[in-house]
Amino acid sequence: MPPDRISVSCPKCGHRQLEPRSAYSTICKACRQHFRLAEALHPAAPSPQPQVEQRRVRCFQCGADLTVAVAATSSMCRQCGSHVDLADYRVRATVSKNFRTHGRLVVEEKGYVLNTDAIVGDAVIKGRLIGKLVAVGTLEINSSAHIKGSFTAGRLLIPAGHHFRWPEPMRVETADICGELAANLQAARTVWLRAAARFFGDIQAPNLVVEAGAVFVGAARIGAALGVAAAAERRSGRAMTSSG
Repeated sequence: MPPDRISVSCPKCGHRQLEPRSAYSTICKACRQHFRLAEALHPAAPSPQPQVEQRRVRCFQCGADLTVAVAATSSMCRQCGSHVDLADYRVRATVSKNFRTHGRLVVEEKGYVLNTDAIVGDAVIKGRLIGKLVAVGTLEINSSAHIKGSFTAGRLLIPAGHHFRWPEPMRVETADICGELAANLQAARTVWLRAAARFFGDIQAPNLVVEAGAVFVGAARIGAALGVAAAAERRSGRAMTSSG
């Protein structure tokens, strides 16, 4: 190779050719694209691809486990081909609808959900809801909520400063009581009564944590066997809701 010429590769197609060492740029003899010799001799390192945050959900139709992007609003099941809703919903008026989404359902104070059979990722109830509700994740209930029907949740949350009363047994995975709750609570895992909590009723759970300052008026049955029984009851109730 002549000392005044160097071999370079086209950044576009990879074709190698000889070029004067002093040249600034050239034309590829194969693809006819213009490129600078500096780009060919010292190619820039490829930019790292941004990591897409993902989560796992289940298909509502066949129960297959799916991996989806956190920011996605919908997907398709690779096993049965059905549509999987991942979107959030906010209800501000009166609607009659069955929700099937791994997103978040928020019923605002003026919202009214009628005759629903809903399975959602998370839920915040501030308004009125009539029907069945399964919150796989967190179910937050505010003082202004009016619920008629049945509900279960992965995590029940009564925020600080809010109160709720429920006449039937409440079956959940876990409960985080920061405000006031009057109910008989059955949990498959831990029940937390935070410092500002006021709880009136009976608790059945494998674990109960009562912070200093919390008020608890009722009876508590604590033990691992109770948690297993409560989990079985909740799974049975959820299966009935899904098939109904």
